[in-house]
Amino acid sequence: MNMTPDLHSLDTLFAARRSCRAFRLDPVPRAVIEDILRCAQKVPSWCNAQPWKVTLCSGAETERLRAALMQAAQGGGHSPDLEFPAGYSAEYQQRRRDCGWALYEAVGVEKGDRAGSARQMMENYRLFGAPHCAILSSPAELGPYGAMDCGGFVAAFTLAAQAAGIASIPQAAVASFAPLLHELLDIPEDRVILCAISFGYSDTEHPANSFRTSRADLGEFTIWRG
Repeated sequence: MNMTPDLHSLDTLFAARRSCRAFRLDPVPRAVIEDILRCAQKVPSWCNAQPWKVTLCSGAETERLRAALMQAAQGGGHSPDLEFPAGYSAEYQQRRRDCGWALYEAVGVEKGDRAGSARQMMENYRLFGAPHCAILSSPAELGPYGAMDCGGFVAAFTLAAQAAGIASIPQAAVASFAPLLHELLDIPEDRVILCAISFGYSDTEHPANSFRTSRADLGEFTIWRG
């Protein structure tokens, strides 16, 4: 690859980022979180609407959220604001399976171990032990375009966090309990809860952080014309 120095630095940052699934309890300094947010908000948005709002939990508020999510998850009743995918097919299903099985293998969950896979699934609602959790929402009136813009913010946040030495993981699973989040965190009903981003310092010794996902080759997702 023929990369400029700046592009090479960015590519290195992308390659270093991973979804962290086990965190240390140490809190991230407020000033560092503010720097990450200021960096992430520089992403482009449709008509410069900047539709994202971040409800950021730390300390006792994170623990309150964690406890409420764990209780809700044990009872089921998922109700996301943003409709979840109707299904995964072809290469999308294969990539999803590959990621899931890589995680299960890393943490010692064998195929057919439903209790083990259920325990690992519950880690989503424990926020993987993260000391901080950001809940991302967009105005309902902006529809898919607001959600698309917020996707850019999620990518920017996770990269900015990586640059600051902070691990993160975007979580759709948390958003599946949207009514709980609206009530618990006073998020207005005219905003669509899109996802959570749990973040903090990575527990580098935990087996859940020992695997990496792959990326498709250029030819798998690029169609050249001209």
